[in-house]
Amino acid sequence: MKYADEIVFLPPEKWRNRPIPMRYTTEDYYDVVSERVEDGWRIRLEKKRFEAPVTHTPEEYDFPDRLYQAHWTGAKAWGIVSESGELLACIETCPEEWSSRLIVAELWVTEELRRQGIGHRLMALAKKQAAEEGRRAILLETQSCNTGAIAFYESEGFSLMGYDLCCYSNRDTERREVRLNMGLLL
Repeated sequence: MKYADEIVFLPPEKWRNRPIPMRYTTEDYYDVVSERVEDGWRIRLEKKRFEAPVTHTPEEYDFPDRLYQAHWTGAKAWGIVSESGELLACIETCPEEWSSRLIVAELWVTEELRRQGIGHRLMALAKKQAAEEGRRAILLETQSCNTGAIAFYESEGFSLMGYDLCCYSNRDTERREVRLNMGLLL
């Protein structure tokens, strides 16, 4: 695959609603257990193994990831594009003005280019943007079964901020695909 290693700004007029082929295979997941106890709540995330590897693809969702979706007001995106114009990696950020936080709405690197430092370089852009804009934190979402992404975000300084047991469907816990919110306080 021929591509320039350069990360470039992706203008919204060209990249709006461009699908991002989010695809990953995982062997592990974090089982999210939330239970009421006498003096409050007990919440556990226990890393477990699937019986067989699980692959998630854009085709299984009614709302595939896309750049510059209408609900991300003020979004900016950067990426790596092949010589033929194919998107190979991207990050999209969006300010959350009322809370002075920066949201990483999308972060993706094609499977062939993973583990080459591209994700780190893209995340560095978000960190730089947040610092320049005086944001107090960077937030993002991932899934409890995307353990590779979770490990990457932890290596970038992010930690668990919360979870949502029914973000994607009413069967998220059963499917082992619970939304995890991760954040980096600046």
